[in-house]
Amino acid sequence: MLPEELEKSLHDMVTHTDQPREMAVDVLYALQNHFGYLCDEAIEEAARLLGMTPMEVDELATFYDFLYREPVGRYVIHVCDGVVCWMHRVDGVFRHLQDSLGIDVGQTTPDGMFSILPTACIGDCQNAPGMLVNGKYYGRLTNEKIDAILHRLREHGEEIVVCR
Repeated sequence: MLPEELEKSLHDMVTHTDQPREMAVDVLYALQNHFGYLCDEAIEEAARLLGMTPMEVDELATFYDFLYREPVGRYVIHVCDGVVCWMHRVDGVFRHLQDSLGIDVGQTTPDGMFSILPTACIGDCQNAPGMLVNGKYYGRLTNEKIDAILHRLREHGEEIVVCR
């Protein structure tokens, strides 16, 4: 069951459009922000609000890189694995992140702080290799720059970008 305020917000969102399905991704982001990821309950709620089947909603949820069907860390690191980043040795970025965090791509650190995920091109090829951390872009990555980013996030945190 959703909190009353969220329920009203999502209801208003889908009733102000001729085709509620148009709002599916927005509804999924809102539910992801509430639950932390798109658990089965979130999929059921989205289906109810959108007039879709849970299977249809699940198909959407598993299509997009930035929608998570599994729990993720507080900071989700999306490393670009587009062709230009590969030309700029993004494999070294993956390796350094894995070594620094002690996890493989697709995993979350035991403290729940970081998850590493690959993503298709993030559209800033001139600054390759690049990554997003909760939607914030970092480019021209070096091991030292990655270490500084991880240190800052561990020590000072950073406001989490919330998709709306």
